[in-house]
Amino acid sequence: MATIKDVAKRAGVALSTASYALNGNQKVSASTIEKVLKAARELNYQKNGFASDLKRTKTNTIALILSDMSGPYFSELIKGVQEVTASHQYDLIACSSLGGDRSTATKFLREKRVDGAIILANNISTQLIEESAREDFPIVVLDREVQNPFAIHVKVDNRHGAYQATEHLIENGHRTIGYISGPHDSHDNEERFKGFSDALKDYEIPFQSRFKISGNFTRDGGYRATKMLIAQQQLPDALFYANDEMAIGGLQAFSEKGISIPDDVSIVGFDDIQLSEYVNPPLTTVKQPKYEAGALAVHTIFQMLAGEQVDQSFDLSTEFVKRSSVRSK
Repeated sequence: MATIKDVAKRAGVALSTASYALNGNQKVSASTIEKVLKAARELNYQKNGFASDLKRTKTNTIALILSDMSGPYFSELIKGVQEVTASHQYDLIACSSLGGDRSTATKFLREKRVDGAIILANNISTQLIEESAREDFPIVVLDREVQNPFAIHVKVDNRHGAYQATEHLIENGHRTIGYISGPHDSHDNEERFKGFSDALKDYEIPFQSRFKISGNFTRDGGYRATKMLIAQQQLPDALFYANDEMAIGGLQAFSEKGISIPDDVSIVGFDDIQLSEYVNPPLTTVKQPKYEAGALAVHTIFQMLAGEQVDQSFDLSTEFVKRSSVRSK
């Protein structure tokens, strides 16, 4: 069995450097980390992640790696994962991916510190996921497709949901429609923008790039993006916020300027977080099966750990929720 000394020798680095690289320590450059990881793969080196006297192969623990631990969207997702995990008498570790491939969370992937992982974190690279997933360590991803038979994709039909929301705006007479975007590297945001663009194209409505502004999927980001739009002094008829948190930030920005929703501008969101029903006006949005996605993800991991065959991907549908933030014809 290969040791860390073997890895260091093959990579042509010091033992301490190899250790830093395998732990994602920022003292080591990205190129050196890649060189050490390549050597580890070639030697089939797997770090245990526990003290040498703990010779167990099962941890009875599942990891949930998220880009944001605080958002209201994630609370329902975590609940779905937690309840199914507990029903199997497993523990759950939920952790942030802050730092991306150099985050502490990636130790769960590189060192197999858990029995399986669920990932919704756009800053964890696809390459790392592909390298980590294996028969005895299944991974479920919620935000992309991964080319590895032991990495399963549970996906929500973001594109169709965004199409429905945009179509609702169009059917109510809106002809200039802006898009408040999530992070540029977010798969969910990309799919929602495709659905938005599809609807504009199908109804022969031109897209105006000046009405697309990033809000980074946060309430503060939505507030700032809306303030920027207001500063242009020519608002669109309607705005599609790529998630509800940004839309709620937008409502605050409009309120501060005395701009009435929906009389002056119609808005729609995405996710149907709990708060969206209670803002003024109640937010028209697209409901995601957040609890169901989490529950299905961890259920799939338990099937794989039991040696059962599972589909490579699962599709979950969205539901359009009509409330009061869109002006009717």
